[in-house]
Amino acid sequence: MKKKRTATASKAKKNETSNPKAEEVKASKEEEKIKALEDEVKQLKEELATSKNAYFKAYADADNMKKRLQAESENVRKYRIQSFASEVLPVIDSLERALAVTVEDEAVVNYVKGFEMIYTQLKSILEKEGVTEIEALEKPFDPNYHNALMQEKVEDVESGIVLEVLQKGYMLKDRVLRAALVKVSE
Repeated sequence: MKKKRTATASKAKKNETSNPKAEEVKASKEEEKIKALEDEVKQLKEELATSKNAYFKAYADADNMKKRLQAESENVRKYRIQSFASEVLPVIDSLERALAVTVEDEAVVNYVKGFEMIYTQLKSILEKEGVTEIEALEKPFDPNYHNALMQEKVEDVESGIVLEVLQKGYMLKDRVLRAALVKVSE
């Protein structure tokens, strides 16, 4: 049995050495397979790079969207009262004008006290939400916070100083809710 195998193995070796063309064909096929595999590896690497690039872009887009939505959400929470406060400011102005009138009638004095309490509560609620009055009187004019309606020449007063506040201005945290209407020195 051993002899038969060695005889077959030696025949195969003779065929391989005796047929150089078959060896060339075999080597050529192997080279083609190697070339095909190398091309496939190259293609797969390119696809991987493209997929990685797409993944990183999608990740960055998702992260940017998350940050943008968080910022928008924070702004919504921070300025949620803006519309309401804008609507309430004329009511506060009316209360201030009403409270500025001096009344001596006893029946009306109790109403005035009630209006003062309402005014105080309303101002307190707005202050808790971040609505504050813009200090303007005797301050330098700032167009970011003041609207000049009139100018007046006054001696011993620098130019550009607020002389009178015609309508109070208000801030909501770091935003101007309503600019103060003022009279400014020339």
